[in-house]
Amino acid sequence: MRRTSRKKRSTLANRAIAASAALILGGGGLLAVNVYASAGEGPSGSPPTRTQNAGRQMSTIDCPEAVNGLPEVPDRARGEVDRELAAMDTQITDAYRQFADRQEQMAQDPGLAENAVLDPLRSKRTASLDRIGIAIGRVGGERPAGLESLAGCSLRADDSRPGNGDGDGNSSDGGSGDGDGGQDDGQGRDQGQNQGRSEGQGQDGGQGQDPGQGEDPGQGGQGGNGPEASDFVDIQTVQPSVDRPRQRRGASRGTFTTDCGRNENGKFNPDNVIAAPGVSNGAHHMHDYIGNQANDAFASDDDLADGATTCRNQGDRSTYYWPVLRLQNGQNENDVDADGGGRDQNVGEIQTPSEVTLKFVGSPVGRVTAMPRFLRIITGDAKAFTNGDANANASWSCTGFEDRQLKDKYPICPEGSQMVRTFAFQNCWDGQNTDSANHRTHVAFAQDDGRCPSGFRAVPQLVQRIVYDVPPGPGFAVDSFPEQLHKPITDHGDFINVFDERLMKNMVRCINDGRRCR
Repeated sequence: MRRTSRKKRSTLANRAIAASAALILGGGGLLAVNVYASAGEGPSGSPPTRTQNAGRQMSTIDCPEAVNGLPEVPDRARGEVDRELAAMDTQITDAYRQFADRQEQMAQDPGLAENAVLDPLRSKRTASLDRIGIAIGRVGGERPAGLESLAGCSLRADDSRPGNGDGDGNSSDGGSGDGDGGQDDGQGRDQGQNQGRSEGQGQDGGQGQDPGQGEDPGQGGQGGNGPEASDFVDIQTVQPSVDRPRQRRGASRGTFTTDCGRNENGKFNPDNVIAAPGVSNGAHHMHDYIGNQANDAFASDDDLADGATTCRNQGDRSTYYWPVLRLQNGQNENDVDADGGGRDQNVGEIQTPSEVTLKFVGSPVGRVTAMPRFLRIITGDAKAFTNGDANANASWSCTGFEDRQLKDKYPICPEGSQMVRTFAFQNCWDGQNTDSANHRTHVAFAQDDGRCPSGFRAVPQLVQRIVYDVPPGPGFAVDSFPEQLHKPITDHGDFINVFDERLMKNMVRCINDGRRCR
């Protein structure tokens, strides 16, 4: 991947921002933001009527999240089920492309969208869901009932996304969440399973800002695919929001930090070996990888165990990956015509972080136990724009302002401050499984009192902090599924534990003894 100098990068980005600001401001200074087409999997599944669509610019295809409608999937069926779920993601991506290509026509005739996009999508999803049921039944599991109810999809507008101003902490002006949001000590305190809500996000998320985009804002960022001006907020207008949990007697206060670099060697791919094993381009967006260098869609546990690592301590062959961040400066990478890149509407100059910190921390109420080798954890939700924020868990901030954490806004950092992404991973494990059918239920966040839910035990919590030297202003975006419109709330991180047994024991001992180790 090509890299430009910081000075050139800043000049290009600032030119784009200036041009965008000139376009986005007008009509007496009013903010003119368009809504663009998207497709994703969310909670609703019944198509709205033409009357409901009348006068509204539809922005997304909203489908039920199929994986959440399945019972526990037998191990022998999981490979086939995972492939079908990945195929359903591709179906949504294809439907989004068709919708975006004919958006103006469909705005005039909602029936066209139903006939040309929604009906074919329903048919494809019905076939995939049927194959999922057959795969589960074939290996002796009970074929799930009611799968056909997950097939239907609907059009809806950007301003009607799940959790938008309906009292669940994700209002259109920035939200008012009430969970952890990636504080520096890394204590994830989300209720039960994956609530992932940022503490105190009651700020005015973007009011009075009028930030421009790296491309024509009338087209919504990446050629109509987002983000929008309203997705950015000046960090200096945000109220402090971090509330650190109280450490109790017996807390494991130590930390263990592993140094695995910043992806200086440029390892990227659009695979996701956790969520879509065996499927090329399973993520439909590009990932940065550090640590294990054998990671692609087809990597087995043995491949990972034998893989080279960028970690300084060779006992850590874990894999750490997250969506790349790109400048929206009109400069393309060599993936502009590739899957995960331009073919999936992820364009712009990929940014190498200026700093990556991987820190494992303890429990505020007791000791931690070792993670099992090959434990897989996903934090955040790559489809949170359409799914709602129940599993959203990434935080955005700026150096010098990290007591202010954002979940559904990108921060505009002042001159001299760098942009920061933080992921606090789940810190409780069910004691049995290294993965689960939905890749979530085998791990959980600690409850508000710091204790793990019943049946779970505390393990070292990975807190990932990624810093970028990007030009001041709104000219950047995280890679996403095309239908997620590059929204900041879709940010997420992935981790597979491949520490050797000796180093894992050292980590646990260090954390429980209250020491700081590397």
